[in-house]
Amino acid sequence: MTGNLGSTALKRRRRAADPMMTYDRLPQPLRRWLAEAVLPWSPKSCKRIWEKARMNGLSVDEAIVALTEVERKTLSRDKHCVLVN
Repeated sequence: MTGNLGSTALKRRRRAADPMMTYDRLPQPLRRWLAEAVLPWSPKSCKRIWEKARMNGLSVDEAIVALTEVERKTLSRDKHCVLVN
C-alpha cells in the first residue's frame, strides 16, 4: 500500500517531529513549492536545502530553482519514475 506517497522505489523514513507543525513554520514561498512538489518531501529536508541556498546568497527565486534541481536529481535515481519536468 502506497497511500499518498505514490509509487516510488525510494526509501521512506520515519519522522521524529510533527511534520505539519514544521510545515506551518516554513516561509510562504517554500510552503508553496512543497505543496506542488512531485515527491513527498519532508518539511525538515526542504527547510535544510532552503536555508543552505539562502545562506549562500541565493534569492528566493533562486532557492526555489535549487529545490527543483534537487528534486530532479532525486527523481533521476527513482527507477519507477516516468515523469520528470
